[in-house]
Amino acid sequence: MSPKIKNILNKKNKSKIICLTAYSKNIAEEIDKYSDLILVGDSLGSVLYNYNTTRKVTLSMMIEHSKSVRQGVSKSLLIVDMPYNTYRTKAEALRNCKNVMKQTKCDGVKLEGGNKIKDIVQHLVINKIPVLGHLGIMPQTVKGKFKSKGKTTNERKQIIRDSKILEKAGAFGIVLECVEKNLAKEITKEISIPTIGIGSSNNCDGQILVTDDILGLTKSKIKFVKKYVDLRSYIRNAAKNFKSEVSSKKYPTKKYSY
Repeated sequence: MSPKIKNILNKKNKSKIICLTAYSKNIAEEIDKYSDLILVGDSLGSVLYNYNTTRKVTLSMMIEHSKSVRQGVSKSLLIVDMPYNTYRTKAEALRNCKNVMKQTKCDGVKLEGGNKIKDIVQHLVINKIPVLGHLGIMPQTVKGKFKSKGKTTNERKQIIRDSKILEKAGAFGIVLECVEKNLAKEITKEISIPTIGIGSSNNCDGQILVTDDILGLTKSKIKFVKKYVDLRSYIRNAAKNFKSEVSSKKYPTKKYSY
């Protein structure tokens, strides 16, 4: 087990795990100092490519973006989402995950699902590929509108069962997406590995958000998204000022010319 994963595990019940997404070197460099874990999420499909589903994201897209992010990460644990239909069997999962690990130099991968992928998770872990699980809303398989999970007795039982199955299979942590707050609290208490929440209350061991969302670069209206700065306005002002100075011949001055 790598020191970075040990660090994540040691934070369980002690201090909050800080997680953010990145799709490029420049963003990764700036968030690395403040993050414990950086995820190259398949959310890049909607954030960068305007896809209406993460299912359209390809393995090659994930690899190329992860290569860029790797250049900006030194401190944080770097995890890469495995896209839809890249881990349907143990053989397929191992082949693709090995490829991702080799090409991107990431520290592990994230897979969506519980009982259905337990054998795959176990197979990857045995072959020294660290796995972060993902339960609750699972964007790769969700149909229709996103709805919070764990409000019915059957859903609660299934998510609790799946979290314990992932723990037993060897996952080092689990992302809980839009899981009802009391259920998130129960799962966090019941399992020995960290839970990382997104829209699942502060009862989890850590939190993750899409960096583009907290920077105000997206127009997301999802309930759990908090915008910490309106970077779009800064971009507009920079472009506006550049246009003004070029048009009035104030730029480039002697200082900026060879």
